[in-house]
Amino acid sequence: MKLFSGKVDIIAAEITQRLITGEKLETDSPNEVELDIASVLKEYIRRDRNFTEKAKDICERQGLPYNSFPKIKRQLAKKEGFIFGDEAMDYIMDQIIGVFMHSQFVDEIFAEDHELKVTMREVLRKHTEIEDDIDEEARRKIRNLQEGTSEWEIEYKRAMDQVKKRRKLS
Repeated sequence: MKLFSGKVDIIAAEITQRLITGEKLETDSPNEVELDIASVLKEYIRRDRNFTEKAKDICERQGLPYNSFPKIKRQLAKKEGFIFGDEAMDYIMDQIIGVFMHSQFVDEIFAEDHELKVTMREVLRKHTEIEDDIDEEARRKIRNLQEGTSEWEIEYKRAMDQVKKRRKLS
């Protein structure tokens, strides 16, 4: 699962709206609840980027091949209890529910955690499935390059940035 900063406010607004209209959550300040959810999503993105940078630095300093990067990132994240990849959605939803429990803006929660997660999962999936489309489009742009080479990595990042910019995701 990949969250894009350009989608954070949209996701937060939709989760809030669905939970309120589904009578799973009560609030007099829906905008503040949206901000609470957005803060969780933004913190997740910040931490993910931080682990990515740390792992890249370690690979670079130690002269490790690029295929070592995911393992190093996973090890760094595991040390701090951070989850990314396929398990990230449950991690994020748990964080959001935790915020609800402590937020002064959530008056009442009428649903069990698993019911809240069903609603949140629908919204998160809808807005994160785009990652596969973006990856596929970026890869098509650089299909003439050998994957795993430094040139491929540079061009892949450039192609991803172009696609994200065009789709207004960054």
